[in-house]
Amino acid sequence: MIGTRLWHYLVSNWVELAGWSTTLVGIWLTTRRKLLCWPITLAADILYLVVFYRAQLLSDALLQVFFVVFTLYGWWNWWRGVQREGEVRVAKLAVSSTVIAVLAGIAGTLLLGAIAKKLHASLPYLDASLASFSLVASWWQARRHIANWWLWIVVDLLYIGEYVYKDLWATALLYGILVGLAALGLRDWRRAPVAA
Repeated sequence: MIGTRLWHYLVSNWVELAGWSTTLVGIWLTTRRKLLCWPITLAADILYLVVFYRAQLLSDALLQVFFVVFTLYGWWNWWRGVQREGEVRVAKLAVSSTVIAVLAGIAGTLLLGAIAKKLHASLPYLDASLASFSLVASWWQARRHIANWWLWIVVDLLYIGEYVYKDLWATALLYGILVGLAALGLRDWRRAPVAA
């Protein structure tokens, strides 16, 4: 009986489980500042695009499209940094850039939330807020700013609640693990060399 239920769960949720696995590996490699994180993260972005669309978390689905773009940019930016500096080095984040990013996150929340509400998406403003600030964190990550990990910790904690509410249990568990990986990334990136 348990074997049959487990098999049914695995078959029914293979896309979410594949996204789960590739996300975990991709983020772990990101904490280690390994260039290989980007192609693995690209696969995770595409898999979760399908998962979130099926769950009608439309802002999260749209977020995955942006993640694909940011992943490609991050891959290129990190590769360029390795070519120039011999390794992936972290970069300082200016106060003015922080303010602009936070304002962009708020504007994105309002815009995505309004669109998602009109489309009758589930949890339109919460989902929009998390999607918008995930874009900020992704941009900071692609630009190699340590602050990305602080923002990921906050966003991922809130995502856990959203995914539990939507019965995306594997994804909620993943985001719990991602909080731990973000703390690890924060610790390790603080020890990393800073770009000139």
